[in-house]
Amino acid sequence: MSTISEEQVRASLKQCMDPEIPISIVDLGLIYDIDISEKNDVNIKMTMTTKGCPLHETMVDDVKRYTRKVTGVNNVNVDIVWDPPWSMDKISDEA
Repeated sequence: MSTISEEQVRASLKQCMDPEIPISIVDLGLIYDIDISEKNDVNIKMTMTTKGCPLHETMVDDVKRYTRKVTGVNNVNVDIVWDPPWSMDKISDEA
């Protein structure tokens, strides 16, 4: 089994756009951590721009779908975290 990297997952997630604004969730700073196990299971910690985000489930589903596009990925788990809170300071210079 080949090992996948955080960079591969992050590159795939750069294709995943926020449903309300045309900026990737990576460039928005919504992805806080990507952890890959020896079995290529991927655990992602991410946040939302607001706690009441109506598209919460859609975004989680999209993150899982784009992560699974990386060859070799097995299980994908997405944890939504609120600490540290998201702010506009987390937006990349590219965005």
